[in-house]
Amino acid sequence: MSRILAIDQGTTNTKVVLFDASLTPVARASRPTRTHYPADGWAEQSADEIWQSVRAAIGEVVAAEGAGGIEGIAISNQRETLVLWDAEGGPAPCPAILWQCRRTAGRCAELIAEGHDETVVAATGLGINPLFPASKLAWAMENVDRVAELHAAGRLRGGTVDTWLLWNLTGGAAFATDHSNASRTLLFDTAKLDWSEELASLFGAPHDVLPKPMPSDSRFGVTAESATALPAGVPILSVMGDSHAALYGHDIRAPGEVKATFGTGSSLMTLTPERTASGNGLSGTIAWSEGGRTAYALEGNITVSAQAAAYVAGLLGLPSPAALSDLAQTVPDANGVSFVPALAGLGAPHWDDAARGTIGGLTLSAGPAHIARATFEAIAHQVADVFEAMERDIGQPLAALKADGGASGNDWLMQLQADLLGRPVLRRDMAEIGARGAASMALRALGHAAKEAAGPMVRFAPLMKDAERHRHRAAWVAAVAQARARSA
Repeated sequence: MSRILAIDQGTTNTKVVLFDASLTPVARASRPTRTHYPADGWAEQSADEIWQSVRAAIGEVVAAEGAGGIEGIAISNQRETLVLWDAEGGPAPCPAILWQCRRTAGRCAELIAEGHDETVVAATGLGINPLFPASKLAWAMENVDRVAELHAAGRLRGGTVDTWLLWNLTGGAAFATDHSNASRTLLFDTAKLDWSEELASLFGAPHDVLPKPMPSDSRFGVTAESATALPAGVPILSVMGDSHAALYGHDIRAPGEVKATFGTGSSLMTLTPERTASGNGLSGTIAWSEGGRTAYALEGNITVSAQAAAYVAGLLGLPSPAALSDLAQTVPDANGVSFVPALAGLGAPHWDDAARGTIGGLTLSAGPAHIARATFEAIAHQVADVFEAMERDIGQPLAALKADGGASGNDWLMQLQADLLGRPVLRRDMAEIGARGAASMALRALGHAAKEAAGPMVRFAPLMKDAERHRHRAAWVAAVAQARARSA
């Protein structure tokens, strides 16, 4: 029976899931990944540690189930993280600069002030922001001597995490990316489906170090001997950014539905009939390219989402976000306490890099449980902000929200999300929805008719009365305004 090995490389961990031809998980393994914060607003990871986490998780799955019948590999990956390396091997010239990193916020603000944002949006669908790799690549060229030296020698290679994984899986034979990941760089013209020399020049980012952009269902290459526990010659059949893969994994193939991935940050995405620019703080993007056709989408990226729970749990001396959730549920409300997790600025729909996290509304009657509850309310409010912006962009209401990602496994949070959104939240009974999406595309590339049902869905219907919801939302809007006051 055909099997697909799906690699889901995320910010906090790497998952590898072995699927059979009916998209049922047969085996799974995961490895954690570490993020370093060496300065205010900076976020980095070790590219080598990312790769080693992938190798280890593949090794565990192969040890448990063997490599027989694996007809292909599928990849979904954290997006917008920039990896740079030497084509001839050796240590990376600098750490991988994480999507969450804001070190280039000043340069991005300068480019916006100079009037370049409209040009960039027209070509890419994205506004100028340090989230995306373009300014990161320019920063590395200007500030890391080894990067400039490798570029001068013709040995510098750069790309997003998918490109780094492809390079290692194939022993350096494949230097490529897919259209979904390329569309998240600020260097890719989403109409022409190619790198833009004009944008590269604008940012000061050399386009000659970038990989070949390909459709998401391409045959990207084959595994090299001894690269992993897999044998040589296994084809890599699909690549998508993790949020795009999750949309695909929810079996969404037409406009009208929206999914939210609750991870370190969060992403809401909905398909659009054509290439679309947002007027409400969202991003136009490529969802995927398959079968010779390009699917477009609108997306809202939240910089700190479930990570807020981990952060506050640490502040309160609790062992885990789960413990924070338990504490939050011991009180009926937040007692007027608000928390805005602008710990790395604010993403969509506000896009304010100067915003900083705030805890407000404290009184002598407020305690740790109220701060805990305010943290989970903040996660749900941020999603509601993007959801409402998405409705304004498409000009019609969205009926429900499909949820995935690690934090979506918290039933209480999902009920809170439904209440503050005023819409049902639907959660698939499968944790690895992004891996499933990438695997589904790989099976289709092989010509297999994979079953499209992703298992049963749990439905969380809103229970909060409208007046109470409006009161909560108004208080949140005021709290966000306070967090943004320093950037005014």
